[in-house]
Amino acid sequence: MTPEEHLAPYAQRSDRTRGRVHEEAGHPYRGTYQRDRDRIIHSTAFRRLEYKTQVFVNHEGDHYRTRLTHTIEVAQIARSIARALRLNEDLAESISLAHDLGHTPFGHTGERVMNELMKEHGGFEHNRQSLRVVEKLEERYACFAGLNLTWETREGIIKHSSYYDHPEVKLYLPEEQPSLEAQIIDYADEIAYNNHDLDDGLSSGLINLDEVKELALWKRVCRAVDTGPEGSADRKILIRTVIRGIINLLATDLIETTRGAIETLGIQSFDDVKKAGRRIVGLDPAIERENGELKEFLMHRLYQHYRVVRMGIKAQRVLTDLFSIYQNHPGALSDSYSRRIGADGLEQTISDYIAGMTDRYALEEHQKLTDPMIRV
Repeated sequence: MTPEEHLAPYAQRSDRTRGRVHEEAGHPYRGTYQRDRDRIIHSTAFRRLEYKTQVFVNHEGDHYRTRLTHTIEVAQIARSIARALRLNEDLAESISLAHDLGHTPFGHTGERVMNELMKEHGGFEHNRQSLRVVEKLEERYACFAGLNLTWETREGIIKHSSYYDHPEVKLYLPEEQPSLEAQIIDYADEIAYNNHDLDDGLSSGLINLDEVKELALWKRVCRAVDTGPEGSADRKILIRTVIRGIINLLATDLIETTRGAIETLGIQSFDDVKKAGRRIVGLDPAIERENGELKEFLMHRLYQHYRVVRMGIKAQRVLTDLFSIYQNHPGALSDSYSRRIGADGLEQTISDYIAGMTDRYALEEHQKLTDPMIRV
């Protein structure tokens, strides 16, 4: 049995792809979505994720997650869910690996700052930027700009959120539901970042373990997994055991709840998924509430911690200064971006340039342009 023959009738099949913008011959050994995945992995934007922040700025420590490690974790969770639901694992993986390609340096602070700086020019949103990266900004082929990914991978990137009120989104039929492969990415992403932010927050000391132990999800998992006799477990082992258990609990519940929704809604084909009228993938309401409690906890105890806020203030200043300098001195942009100004406009070009920076590069560029003692 081939992998495609194993797929459920509601999965996306490669022979039903809406194709690429630029037609290409098939490959004898690699499937359609495998080729998407490989192009993403070999892209410049993907490599840059290694030095882009999740919560902690790159130089804060070697063991904290980056956009790259986060992306790998999302892909791993998504593939596991896709396999259990008999969905197209290659498509799920390709969307996972591309979902953060357009993220700014300095994590969500960077996105918020860029959206403010670009408010008079269409705003900034990282899913739209990820689509822009794969459709236009990557330069790897002689015959076309971008990576020439399939329609389904690109749809999964832009429908990763409900941010549908932009012209480029309308090309991807916002009235249709995304594939189940795309729908599971929203949850795989959330499962990954909630739990690794919890892990990193505990490791850094910004989050208090005694407070975490009061969370409903933590208590639920502690009742279900073996953490040793009370008080005997090493703190690191305890944390890793329970967080691993939370990830497993959420992924398992997602699989089982989604199977139930597929049956309840009578989903029997891929067309049924597209016309469902609502998202099919989801968590059990009780687990959703407990997961929401975890998100609220992270918002108040980690993302609003004074040290994270201080890092955000520095990030805001760096990005704001860079944007202003390039606006007032377009000649300071690199040659590869300067030549885009005529077609894309100055502000969009600046936005593309800054969004593509790593944390480290943005800090170095800011120092070069603001410190007279540093070589340019």
